[in-house]
Amino acid sequence: MYRTKKRQITQIRAHVPSRRRDSLAAEEPLEIRVEGRPLTITMRTPGDDFDLAAGFLVGEGTIASPDDVTTMRHCADLDTYNVLDVRLAAGVRPPEARNFYTTSSCGVCGKASLEAVRTVARWSAREDPVQLDSSVLEVLPDRLRAAQRVFDRTGGLHAAGLFTAEGEALCVREDVGRHNAVDKLVGWALREGRLPLAGTVLMVSGRASFELVQKAVMAGIPALAAVSAPSSLAVELAAEEGLTLVGFLRGDSMNVYTGEHRLTLMGSGHGSARAAGPG
Repeated sequence: MYRTKKRQITQIRAHVPSRRRDSLAAEEPLEIRVEGRPLTITMRTPGDDFDLAAGFLVGEGTIASPDDVTTMRHCADLDTYNVLDVRLAAGVRPPEARNFYTTSSCGVCGKASLEAVRTVARWSAREDPVQLDSSVLEVLPDRLRAAQRVFDRTGGLHAAGLFTAEGEALCVREDVGRHNAVDKLVGWALREGRLPLAGTVLMVSGRASFELVQKAVMAGIPALAAVSAPSSLAVELAAEEGLTLVGFLRGDSMNVYTGEHRLTLMGSGHGSARAAGPG
């Protein structure tokens, strides 16, 4: 499996064409099966497929511990690494088959209703007492970007990074899909026995959509930061679940949409973000 692919292109600079080979972010379908039955197909960047499948099942509310899974394997007998089967431990109820195709830009397409998406979380972000300094949040986009190795070659991948409250990177994953990158992170955490992810910050390279807030809540992550805008539904869910949601995080500029009580401004002596202005 390759994360990048090469293609001959025509490049034009100052009206002068030239031929060169360009690196493209690989995008291939992954069919996730549970107990041998197809569950969903998602377009993803190959690599970290076990983490992707595990994180997806955490987001569905199916698993929450490494002990909930007995085996995961690619169905190599099908002459492809684009089919993966997950076997669950006794007593773990498989999710209902979605039976739809998920593009790399869509995480929750096909859900019948808003209520179906709001899966009951096993952990409460509202109870997490972590405090976050705005000066730490400021450096997260650059630290995430510095860890994007495949993006350096292709310019075509989203990234998700898990950081401590002090700004230490715990894990970074890349994918053509925002939700896939987060699933790979959460799956890594599950397989490492780290769930719930209390005291951490999830940093994403794009916008903060509803499905990313949901995935953070399901993993017990108390804070989500994005370089772009959140959607109205993302803010609504974050407020309901007690998640700190930060958008337009660029340098020392950011918008705090929910959970401002967790933020201090450039050191605790400057007070909380709530005290800095109207909420």
